[in-house]
Amino acid sequence: MGSAQPAAAVSGSSRHPPRRALAGLCITQVTSWGVLYYAFPVALASITADTGWSATATTAAFSAGLVVSALVGIPVGRWLDRYGPRRVMTAGSVLAVPSTVGIALAPNYATFLAAWLVAGAAMAAVFYQAAFAALTRWYGDRRVRALTALTLVAGLASTLFAPLTNALIEALGWRGTYLVLAAVLAVVTIPLHVFTLTAPWVQEGIPESSPRHRARRIPLEVRSGEFLALSAALTLTAFGLYATSLTVIPLLTGRGFSASLAATTLGLLGAGQLLGRIVYGPLSARTTPTGRAVILIGASALAIGLLGALTGPPAALIGAAVALGAVRGACTLLQATAVADRWGTARYGTLSGFFAAPITAATALAPWAGTALAEVVGSYAAAFSLLAGVVLVAAALAWRAASERPTP
Repeated sequence: MGSAQPAAAVSGSSRHPPRRALAGLCITQVTSWGVLYYAFPVALASITADTGWSATATTAAFSAGLVVSALVGIPVGRWLDRYGPRRVMTAGSVLAVPSTVGIALAPNYATFLAAWLVAGAAMAAVFYQAAFAALTRWYGDRRVRALTALTLVAGLASTLFAPLTNALIEALGWRGTYLVLAAVLAVVTIPLHVFTLTAPWVQEGIPESSPRHRARRIPLEVRSGEFLALSAALTLTAFGLYATSLTVIPLLTGRGFSASLAATTLGLLGAGQLLGRIVYGPLSARTTPTGRAVILIGASALAIGLLGALTGPPAALIGAAVALGAVRGACTLLQATAVADRWGTARYGTLSGFFAAPITAATALAPWAGTALAEVVGSYAAAFSLLAGVVLVAAALAWRAASERPTP
């Protein structure tokens, strides 16, 4: 199948969008994120205590997996366009199972690192990028509602899997926990990807075998000024949001919060993401793609700067943390819709693979970078101020991206 297929063949599925696929993806996203992402910070202390590896080295293995996910996401995007989400996401969930078993059974650090690198390849095929590609194509003009529903449910991954992981570690230790989680991946994600992602998938754009395709391994859209500026803007924004979100506890304890109140505030920041995702739909209906990008990135800079500048009272700091979570949640949907809003849905997988790669890499490096920056400048408050400035630069890039659009 190639470009000769009419566009209506795809848009027809948007008239009768596959609700079973949306329901299946909601469950598999919660499970995949819960096992491959949110279980790790809960298990970190147990891993280091049992193995003697440093927290820095152990976290580096996890971050390396995320960097692999960013790089593998580029070919995965092409495969999504060519083969559809059923094959790609099933293959990813199949790969995720032995990689998780490898993490559990790793006899030394080198094996542990290798298992996380393989898990990173699986993440590229089972995390948001693949699910977004499926829903964007299948739901067409109604994609924002479907993407909002998906991210609202997937936002529960940490809520469900953090306490589950902790309970399993107390009963089985971290190795036993990862073996159980591997079984959960196998039982939940593989069959759901096989049996729910069955809606028709029509390959669009330039066929893989054509000379034009071989000559354009990097699509023209990816080389455009608008694409590069917008990807850079969202990369800087993601870096700032994740660096601050994941270092908010030491910032708050430095402001006098107890450890338990700081942890509760971090939980409320997560709840704020759900609020941001709910707000995104009405915002997208009332703004242009460039307008909402500038609004949300500017709001991100404001929330980061406010959280770094406030010294009290506690209620104000908690409110700022919730606001930070809200803009982070909305920016997840901004990233999901940015490509389709500007370049259409036909080659969403390929284009989003290139678009998301630096963003994913930035989120992988952000936890380490946020802590390192605070050490260099002397405080988390100063680090937050600098990160707010970085995100302001991102807002200017998002505005600049619109001027790079070619004149028809």
